Formats: sequence, structure tokens, C-alpha cells
Amino acid sequence: MRSIGEMARDSGLGVSTLRFYDRAGVLVPAWVDPVSGYRWYEPQQLEEARLLARLRRAGMPLPDIRLVLASWSGADTGLVRRLLKAHLRRLEQGLADARSEFSALRALLDHRENAMTSLRFATVRVPSAAPELAAALDAVRFAASTDPELPMLGGVLFDIEGERLHLVATDRYRMAVAQAGIAGHDGSRVQVIVPTPLADAMRALLDSEGPVRLSVDGDRVSLEVGDRQAAGQCLDHDFPDYRRLLPQAAGRRAVVEVAAFRKALETGPVRSGEAGAPALSVLRVEDGGTVTVCTDGDADPDRVAVNREFLLDALAAGARDRLILELATPTVPVAMRRPDDEGTFSILMPVRLED
Repeated sequence: MRSIGEMARDSGLGVSTLRFYDRAGVLVPAWVDPVSGYRWYEPQQLEEARLLARLRRAGMPLPDIRLVLASWSGADTGLVRRLLKAHLRRLEQGLADARSEFSALRALLDHRENAMTSLRFATVRVPSAAPELAAALDAVRFAASTDPELPMLGGVLFDIEGERLHLVATDRYRMAVAQAGIAGHDGSRVQVIVPTPLADAMRALLDSEGPVRLSVDGDRVSLEVGDRQAAGQCLDHDFPDYRRLLPQAAGRRAVVEVAAFRKALETGPVRSGEAGAPALSVLRVEDGGTVTVCTDGDADPDRVAVNREFLLDALAAGARDRLILELATPTVPVAMRRPDDEGTFSILMPVRLED
């Protein structure tokens, strides 16, 4: 007799899957211990389990799987062959339908992209001149992705709407948002992704003096400061709808003294995972509104684990002596805000603890 663990190992079906198929009457163990409830299988049932695993991987519906197993060992294979052929035909039809739908979706995307590119035009002024826009770029630049597999995140989103210019960057694990006042734009919302090297060139230009003008013309963007200019092509991608990712109502808020908090992170306990995994700082907000860096023995269910390097980057990008830290539950993003400008902030994805 084979134990359920041995059957799982040799068949490729998990223990929980074997239990499910027992309850469904598809693969019933030969004997169940009446005291422990432990399942035991006869040696010949291994072939059935392996067959079941193949049918499951092929996506065959459970009623058909039951019929295949019931007919497999019979002399007449006609029913099994018909069931296999019918399922293969369903799969081929499903793939054909999926290809048709994807083709229609690609056509819609092509049409929309062409329409959006042709309508992208804006020329705005930054009334407060270079410092505000420079500070906004500094606040988000650290969060831009360097992953070549995600080219649409390899830059800074310039989102022009009304009298505000929002700058956004994200690498999926963190996101930073900042804003600057603008003037001269009375059209519809315009969004372009400025590639990171061009964003860096614009930032360097903002150390100069003179009036600041930002222009978007189709797939080209330029920034002029005085008589100097940085210009280039926008990224030909769509940026995620960042507004849907913004943090909702705050959980627990704490004002942190940045220098002291940085020291606590750099010298305090960290949680290390597998080799190559980032070091984590585990945080908890006390009743008095202070933030504690937790030790390994802390079992508070509301503690939140964050990539320590990302958290230190967010502190530096905040560019204030004090920042507001928002923590909710262990699965809700952590937010870092400026007390004097809550429209400029960073959010960091928490890391699930495995204990």
C-alpha cells in the first residue's frame, strides 16, 4: 500500500489535490484508517493517479476525467478516444477564439495610440521657475525602474492637467509622486513618459537661471530654461494609471525625525530572507505615535516589513527634516509624505513575512 504522501510524490499530484479527488469520487483510496483518517492506495492506483495528473494538466473538465478513468482499463477504447478528441477540439477552438479577440484588442490599441499621439500637444510655463520643478524631479527620480523587461517604467511620467504638473515614477515595488505649478495650459490632459536619461538632462538644466518652459509635441518633449534646452523622444509606451494606485485613507500616522529614523534603520535589526533577497526593516507604530524597528522576536500582527534600502531612498527623496510615515496593515503599501506638501509622497510595497 502507498501512503498519500508517497502517492503525491510519485504521481505529481499534491496531497491536497489527492484529497479533493477522493471527495469528488474520482480517485478513491483503497483504504482509510478509521482512527487517523489517513488514506492508503493500492500500487495499481499509481497509474490512475499519473493519468489523472496528465488530464488535469491538459485542462480536461472533471466529468470527462471521471469517464476517462472509468473506461481506461477496458478493452473498448472508443469512449476514451472520443473524449480526448472532443477536449482537444475544444482547446483548439478556444485558442482560435482567443487569437481573434487578441487581434481585435491589438487593433483597438493601435488606433488609440495613434489618436493619442497625434493629439499630444502642450506648452506650459513653470511660474515659480526652476527650483520647484527641480525639487519635484528629485522627489521621484529614485523610484524609476531599471528593469529592461519593463521599458514603460524606465522614465518619469509628466502628467499635465489644468494648473498642475504631476511627476510620477515607479518600479512596481515603490512609487513616487510630486507636483509643480504650471501656467498656460488650457487644453485636455496630456501625459508623456520622459526617459530617465532625458529626465536627468532636464534636471541638470534646472540648476540654471531663467524662465522655464515645457513643451510636448506628439512624441517629442523639450524643456527650456533661459536660452538652454534639453529635448528628445518620449517613450512609446503607456504608463500605468497611477491614480488607481494612490494610497487610500491612512491607517496609523507617525511623524518621524528623519536623521534619527535613518540611524535606527541603519543600525537596527533587519530581517534577512533567502540568499540575494533584500534586507527588511520591520516597523510598528506605537500607541504614542512613535515608530519602532522591530526585532525578530516581535510577534505584533500589525507590524509591516519593508525593503530597508527602498525606505532609506524614500527618506532621502523626502528632503525634509521631518516626514509623515503612514502604516496600515501588513499587506497595504507604506506611504511617506512631506508635512508641508502632502501631494509629494512615496509609497512602498510591503514584503510578506513568512513566520
